[in-house]
Amino acid sequence: MPIVLFDGNAHKGLLPLTYTRSVAGIRMGAFTMQERWERITGEKIYVQTEGYLSALYEAVPDRNNLFIDAAVLPDAAFVELALSLNTGNYLSDQSGQIIAIKHYGTSINAVKPDGHAIQSLAIKRIEHPWNIFQWNGEMIAFDFALLTKGRKSATVSPTNHLIKAENIFIEEGAVVECSVLNASEGPIYIGKDALVMEGSLIRGPFALGENAVLKMGSKIYGASTVGPHCVAGGEIKNAVMHSYSNKAHDGYLGDSVIGAWCNMGAGTSNSNVKNNASAIKMPSQTNDSFLNAGLKCGVIMGDYTRTAINTSINTGTLTGVSCNVFGAGLTPHFIPSFCWGMDGEKVYQFDRALADIENWKKFKQQSLSNAEADVLKYIFDNFL
Repeated sequence: MPIVLFDGNAHKGLLPLTYTRSVAGIRMGAFTMQERWERITGEKIYVQTEGYLSALYEAVPDRNNLFIDAAVLPDAAFVELALSLNTGNYLSDQSGQIIAIKHYGTSINAVKPDGHAIQSLAIKRIEHPWNIFQWNGEMIAFDFALLTKGRKSATVSPTNHLIKAENIFIEEGAVVECSVLNASEGPIYIGKDALVMEGSLIRGPFALGENAVLKMGSKIYGASTVGPHCVAGGEIKNAVMHSYSNKAHDGYLGDSVIGAWCNMGAGTSNSNVKNNASAIKMPSQTNDSFLNAGLKCGVIMGDYTRTAINTSINTGTLTGVSCNVFGAGLTPHFIPSFCWGMDGEKVYQFDRALADIENWKKFKQQSLSNAEADVLKYIFDNFL
């Protein structure tokens, strides 16, 4: 069945992570939203997103498609109902917003259903970046079940100490030595060709992506995700790292979401709780208001952003895309895209930013595509 994940209202709410990707590209648990639906259905999944991001995705075929809100966290009931929809019929959330509809066309925009609402569902939808780490544990458990059903883990080296080994799954090609893996509070998944170096301490729920690395002596608390091709070390708790990012050295990362191709200099740490233990207010990306992110929130970091050594990231900090963060003292709570330093007044010149991104990509044998460069230029021209 042709399936299209659409952004809906969540795209603006999930900035700065969605400056450079669709909602379907958000990583949570072991998968991105798109990867998860591919795993659930065994089908190719298409994406409908903002116009300037469309070149990053294959065009949606003009045919009878099942459109699903990419921000909805699937459960068994939602999946069953969505996949059984007839043309024109739809599912809505309890506010009446469409979360799945089957109709002919390439877009859900301006759709007026001529069928019937099959059911109004109580669902979870990520609407703000902090929802990603707040609900990451349950998505790791959901994805672990998808990944391991009917499969057997690779043999685990006897140099490791395992607690509740039945909740630990190691893919072929992964190397884990002289480490402690405790899955008593949630599953632990180690992806293909990943490397867990000696002395790592891991508590589930935890997902380590393909070709990712945990450095020696890493301390990982659940519920955390280290995405494909990332390098991680130091202390990490309840955090999600998208692909190709580095937090390779000592320092604390907690209750946070890090985009792709980010690098945190040695000693970089974030605060995740205010000294007075009050609610954390995060700046809205759509207006001048502030939003309640709960009692724990560290840093939300857009793609291609880097921090200098010993950067001290303030509680509830939001950084945009392609920032070069350095300077004395705590960071401000908001650092705009293409910021040079911390104060937001100095702009990272576009040509230099692009060249530096190319240099970072070369570290991991990758290169910046023309489509990615065009997206960055659009952000630079329209969102500073």
